[in-house]
Amino acid sequence: MVWVFLLLLAWAVAGAACTRLCLAAVRAASVDENAEQVRDLTLYEAAFLSGGPGRVADLTMVSMARQRRLLLARTGWATVVDPRGRDEMERSVIGAIGPEGQSRIAPVRAAAAAADAVGGLAERLVGAGLAVTDGTRTTVAAGVRQVRAASLVVLALGVVALLFPATPDLPRDLVALWFALPLALTLSCLAIARVEVHPYSRWASPAGQRLLAALARRAASAGAGTGTGDTSAGTGTGTGTGTGSGDDRTYLTFVAVRGIRAVGEPDLRAAFAHREQRGRD
Repeated sequence: MVWVFLLLLAWAVAGAACTRLCLAAVRAASVDENAEQVRDLTLYEAAFLSGGPGRVADLTMVSMARQRRLLLARTGWATVVDPRGRDEMERSVIGAIGPEGQSRIAPVRAAAAAADAVGGLAERLVGAGLAVTDGTRTTVAAGVRQVRAASLVVLALGVVALLFPATPDLPRDLVALWFALPLALTLSCLAIARVEVHPYSRWASPAGQRLLAALARRAASAGAGTGTGDTSAGTGTGTGTGTGSGDDRTYLTFVAVRGIRAVGEPDLRAAFAHREQRGRD
């Protein structure tokens, strides 16, 4: 009765994989339920949830450049005009440029993205349930991959069992039916996960994605009313960079949500395009 051993092995593989995925989904859902719901995102928070630490550095440099406190040259160099940073992010950028007051944009971006200010921002967002921890993201994804692999293993074990000679009291159809049960378990678990498990972006949790969507709707209305921002820049709004006018805030929100492709000024676009050509984006 080799097929019985293979069937027990199939059930063990399928059960372990489905249990792991279910537990990961439950833990992820509990984090989402405890997330902050009634709040507005700052521009720095929106930038992190949309594009991670590098996006925060980009937003900070664009904001400082628009205020004429940082010069971003078309050749890809950053020059400090005002050495007094107005917040931790700006001070991180100025510190990354160095005492000479001039540096290439790519290393400045990398150093500012790795600064303690961005790390603290990430910790606060994770604590609020708005950002995705590496553990949550990888656990859910690994669980789905394991269930997919379990489906293939169950199918392979069923094929092996069917290769053995059939007996009069146990036809092949009945053996196939027994192996169809654990296969149905794995496939149904994948189907449920596709519907019920929240899609996680690289940085934002489902709660964070909802706040970003709300900001996008408000920024779309503000941009349509004032004509602010690039038409391909997307949407988003918030506070937190210390900028003055509402139009400028809306513009910077476009940059926070969509990245440097939302930058409308030709000189700034050329400066960041130079960085991209060097493979640092």
